[in-house]
Amino acid sequence: MAFSDLSKNSKRVAETVEQAQRVHVTRRDGEDLYLTTERHDRQREETADVTSRLFAALIGTDEGARAVLLALPTVFPWIRHLSADEVREFVVDLVDATRDVAELDVHSTLHRVIVEWRATARILADPELAALLTEPLQDEDHGEVLAP
Repeated sequence: MAFSDLSKNSKRVAETVEQAQRVHVTRRDGEDLYLTTERHDRQREETADVTSRLFAALIGTDEGARAVLLALPTVFPWIRHLSADEVREFVVDLVDATRDVAELDVHSTLHRVIVEWRATARILADPELAALLTEPLQDEDHGEVLAP
């Protein structure tokens, strides 16, 4: 649906949203939009909440943690390049970010966690690049690095 339809045919747009629950609106001069119903948004929030709680409960038990660790390569095939400690750290980051989605409605953290860990795996998959990025800098001291 085009952005101009919102003003030209607002009643038809509203009817379409009510039937479809979510409508993609394209714009020429900005990022595309999605129109949704309140009910659909509440259902998405509930889905995120249930998923977050289920994931956290799973890793809270030895059997559940093993099940998650066995499932991870199917969902994230690139984790094979991470060490066992890095995989555990990734799972903790993933659970925390999933909680942020459910509790804070912050989706960017989950996206960032996945992108950053995938980038780490990409570096580790290339032995030459990994060696280059992990070797000590020669005679270069740029001073203390401050926390962001």
